[in-house]
Amino acid sequence: MKRLHVHVSVADLDQSIQFYSTLFGAQPSKQKVDYAKWMLEDPRVNFAISTGANSTGLSHLGIQAEDQAELDELTARAKVAGESVLIESGASCCYARSNKAWVEDPAGLRWETFFTFGDITTYGHSAEETRIESKAIAATPVATTSCCG
Repeated sequence: MKRLHVHVSVADLDQSIQFYSTLFGAQPSKQKVDYAKWMLEDPRVNFAISTGANSTGLSHLGIQAEDQAELDELTARAKVAGESVLIESGASCCYARSNKAWVEDPAGLRWETFFTFGDITTYGHSAEETRIESKAIAATPVATTSCCG
């Protein structure tokens, strides 16, 4: 079963952890000096906050797949829905190792679809092999970007 993912950039992590822990009635399932995540069952959501972004507020939305087959299905949908899809294989981001596909909605809101298959000890960076697959052009290598970018 897929899980909704919401990532919010915050200015004060401790204050935000206190707020969201109270709001959700649960402590973070993962907490670092610049990041916290709640894996909630009711509602079924992966809710994350982090510092270090250029601005605060909603960073991106996403759908977390439980396995690679679900991610492949979500990636196929993203390719049909959006102008282009950014594929990240083996991304090291948000203290996790994941395969990802990124797409923007018509208003420019970023959506991440991903399957996480391991933990890492640092916040991380985008995958070494990042490609944009467009409906109009063949896969093109692009420069490495920051985590969740």
